[in-house]
Amino acid sequence: MSWDDFAKHAKDAADWGASYHNTLRDRPVRAQTAPGDIAAQLDKTPPETGTDLAAIMADFDTIVMPGITHWQHPRFFAYFSANAAPASVLAEFLVSIIAPQCMLWQTSPAATEMETRMMDWLRHGLGLPDIYQGVIQDSASSATLAAVLTMRERALSFRGNIEGLRGQPQLRIYCSEQVHTSIDRAIWVTGIGQDNLVKVRTTGDLRHMDPLDLEAAIAEDKQAGRLPAGIIAATGATGMGACDDLEAVAAIAKEHDLYTHLDAAWAGTAMICPEFRPLWQGAAQFDSIVFNPHKWLGAQFDCAAHFLRDPDLLRQTLAIRPEYLRTHGATDVMDYSEWTVPLGRRFRALKLWFLMRHYGMEGLRTRIRNHVAWSQALCERLRAEGDFQIVTEPILSLWTFRHAGASDAQTQALVDAINDDGRIYLTQTLVDGQKVIRFTAGQFDCEQRDFDTAFDAITQIARRT
Repeated sequence: MSWDDFAKHAKDAADWGASYHNTLRDRPVRAQTAPGDIAAQLDKTPPETGTDLAAIMADFDTIVMPGITHWQHPRFFAYFSANAAPASVLAEFLVSIIAPQCMLWQTSPAATEMETRMMDWLRHGLGLPDIYQGVIQDSASSATLAAVLTMRERALSFRGNIEGLRGQPQLRIYCSEQVHTSIDRAIWVTGIGQDNLVKVRTTGDLRHMDPLDLEAAIAEDKQAGRLPAGIIAATGATGMGACDDLEAVAAIAKEHDLYTHLDAAWAGTAMICPEFRPLWQGAAQFDSIVFNPHKWLGAQFDCAAHFLRDPDLLRQTLAIRPEYLRTHGATDVMDYSEWTVPLGRRFRALKLWFLMRHYGMEGLRTRIRNHVAWSQALCERLRAEGDFQIVTEPILSLWTFRHAGASDAQTQALVDAINDDGRIYLTQTLVDGQKVIRFTAGQFDCEQRDFDTAFDAITQIARRT
C-alpha cells in the first residue's frame, strides 16, 4: 500500500467510524455470538498472496463486527467504561502514523516534555499539591505493580533486586478485602506471595478498611518477626465502589513507616469535580496514587495517570542505565522508561493534550456530574418500584441492586436475560456473599434517554423472568 492509497483508505475508515458511532444505539450492546462463531470464519493458515483492502474491510464488517461488544455504546453500564472521545481517537490516529518510541527524552523530546506537562495539568485538575510528579503508565495494574515493587525494595533497603528474596525477611502488604485483583497479581509478580497479602475486614456503608483491624494485623506481624512493607487503599473499588478512610490509613502508615499506594482507577477521574473529593480526603498524604483517564475522562485506552510524592524511590527500584540508554549532552531531562516496568513507551500524552484542550476541564466535569446525577436518579426510580432492593447505595455513579426475593441463581438469570436482550449491558458481583446486579455509568456520550431505556429494560425483563 502506498501512502497515497493510505490517505484514501484512512478517509474511508473515518467515514465508517462516524457512521458506526452515530448508529450505536441501534446495536445490541453485548456481542450476541456463540463461542467459536468468529474463529470458524477465519482461515486456519495465513494467506500466501495479498488481498485488496476493500475485501478485507468487507470481511471486517461481516466477520469481526458481529463479535464485538460495544464498549463505546451509550448504554454500556457494565464493568467501568473504557472511553474513546473523538478528540482522543484523533490523537491516537496521529500517534499511530508517526509511530514514535518514547522510552527516552532523546528518542522523542516532545513526548517526554508533553507527558510532564499533561501530568501537571491532571494534578492541578485533581487538586493535588505540587509535590507530586506524574508518569503515564499503560494501566492501573502496572502502576500498582510499580508501587508494590517500590514497597518491597524500600522495606529491604533496595537489596531485593540484587540479592533476590531468599533469606530476606517475610514481607507483608495490607489492603482492603474490596481491592481489585490487580493487587493480588502484583503480589504474585513481585515474589511476595499471596499468603503475605493481608486483606483487612471492611466496615460501614463505604466498606472501608477497619483501622483497628489494620493496626492489629501490623502489630501481629511485627510480633511474629515479619516485615510490614506497605498499605494499598482504594477509592471507588471495582465491586461496589468501596472507599477507604484515607486519613486513617495514612496515619497508621506514618506511625509504622510504611509506603502507601492509592488505587483510584475509576473514581479518581471524578475528583476533577471538587464536590466529590470528600471520598478521597487524605489522598494527598499517600506516596503513590493512580487513576485511569481511559476509564471516565475520555482518553482512549491505554492511559493511567500515576502520581508520586518521591519518584526517586520508584527510579531506584526500576532504573537500569546501560550506555546505550544514556542521554549525553543534555541536562535536566526526564527518561520515563526509568519510571515504568516496560522499557518501550507509547506517546500517550498526546491524547490527553487533545482531550483537555478540546473539551476543557469544565466540559469534562459537566459530563461526570451528569453521569452521577442520571445514575443516582435511576437508582431512586428502581427503589420506588417496590419490587427491587437497592443493596449498596450509590457511590458516584455505581450502585448495586437485586429483584426482591430473588435467589442468587435467579439474579444471575436476570443479568443474563438483560444482556441477551441487548438494550443495555450489566454485570453481576458479590456483596457480603450475596449475588447482586451492578450498575455503573460513565460512557462518554451517554444521555438521559439511555437511563430511561435502562429502567425499561430492567423492569420489563425482571417481571417476565
